Amino acid sequence: MANTVDAKRWTGPDGLLNTRYHKAALLVFLLVVIAHWAEHLAQAAQIWVFGWPRPQAGGVLGLVFPWLVKSEWLHYGFAIVMLVAFVMLRHGFTGRARTWWNVALWIQVWHHFEHLLLLLQAVTGAYLMGNAVPTSIAQLIFPRVELHLFYNAIVFVPMVVAMVLHRRPRTAEAELMRCPCARVPVGASA
Repeated sequence: MANTVDAKRWTGPDGLLNTRYHKAALLVFLLVVIAHWAEHLAQAAQIWVFGWPRPQAGGVLGLVFPWLVKSEWLHYGFAIVMLVAFVMLRHGFTGRARTWWNVALWIQVWHHFEHLLLLLQAVTGAYLMGNAVPTSIAQLIFPRVELHLFYNAIVFVPMVVAMVLHRRPRTAEAELMRCPCARVPVGASA
């Protein structure tokens, strides 16, 4: 019972993460997402700028911990953290920002499913369609590096749109907000 009460104190429509600490939580989440982007962009540069073979291109973390970036657990862990953050911070959004946040959330649901599929293959050793390595559904068509850049982009863009709209709500949207994220609402006098 105590854990449920404590969880409600932090999450949900009236939780601290969606009211008083929503702005700080969004900033931390954005920094984590940007760090993840930096890893993928470093990997892309290693392949397309420096000409490294794909198996050796593991981003910055891969230089120090090559075994870690090859682990499906790391990728799945990040996918689940993203999904949980999208769900936990969702109640702080209103109006147009909530719509865009929901778009990012549902895309992340699919992205999470793909990583869950990869993790299950890595754990069981039974690979999709007889491939030699764990393979996601979309990876049957697209190479993994390009696919991850695509997935991260299509989650990131609506997430950023949601954050921008959340910071600059219309007056009616601002009236529904319970967090300190908004600047002066669009259409309101300063």
